[in-house]
Amino acid sequence: MTAPVGARRRSRAPYLFVAPAVLLFVAFLAVPIAYAVHLSARGLRLTGGGIFGTRQEVFVGLDNYVKTLTDPEFLAGFGRLGLYGLISVPLTLGLALLFALLLDHAGSRARRFSRTAIFLPYAIPGVTASLLWGFMYLPSTSPFNYLTRELGLGEIPFLGSTGIYPSLANIAIWGGVGFNMIIIFTSLRGIPAELYDAARIDGASEWQIAWRVKIPLVAPALVLTGLFALIGTLQVYGEPTTLSPMTTEISQTWVPLMQIYRDGFIRDDLPLAAAASVILAAGTLALSVLLLKVTQKRAFGGMR
Repeated sequence: MTAPVGARRRSRAPYLFVAPAVLLFVAFLAVPIAYAVHLSARGLRLTGGGIFGTRQEVFVGLDNYVKTLTDPEFLAGFGRLGLYGLISVPLTLGLALLFALLLDHAGSRARRFSRTAIFLPYAIPGVTASLLWGFMYLPSTSPFNYLTRELGLGEIPFLGSTGIYPSLANIAIWGGVGFNMIIIFTSLRGIPAELYDAARIDGASEWQIAWRVKIPLVAPALVLTGLFALIGTLQVYGEPTTLSPMTTEISQTWVPLMQIYRDGFIRDDLPLAAAASVILAAGTLALSVLLLKVTQKRAFGGMR
């Protein structure tokens, strides 16, 4: 006995709704990843001998991965990313949480204007923001250096060896606080007001309410923003690339993505760049899963 036409149509409806997302996922994520993995197992070799030999693409297995993982400059790029992340990630999340708590305070004023002002830097493209801050860092155009020179304090080494990490982190913090603040603030607005009233009846101050009620309840939002910040740190490229012509402290391989770009589009070694990309993507995935597991374990442990 065949199913009615209406039942067959209803059974196909979910697949029709999901189909566009699946097609986009396959076309723009699954296929490029598979091609990158395939390309990473290839290599360019000179064949024919002599000075007129031709480069051919051959199968090399894991050679590109071994070469990438034993490259001291590639590993040093992760070290520089770590120092950059130690500055940018805690400050970005801390300021986002602070602003969200201040905006959620019952006595706060001009909330709409404040939200817009804090969020506005996120709407500025990263390259544009890097150029704007770059002009503020250059000794010849920096208003900060002008003031310090007039005060007889000398120049601030924004683009020097001691200032390059804070200078780059400042661009990420300036642009990322607003986005993370909106996520945390939205989570705060979803907390029932009765919880705050009960805490006030018990004699809790606004600081105690923020520390003991609000922050624990927005922990999922903090985990989400922390995950975004971690992924963003591992994908840093625009800021150092934009500032590299302004300073000698940033090389072509300062962070892993810059080295991947150099290998793939300057040295024309796409297989080596593909191997480094796969390593970076796998590392990002592993760290993200580890962060989620650790935070979930703590969350469930705190509920027992």
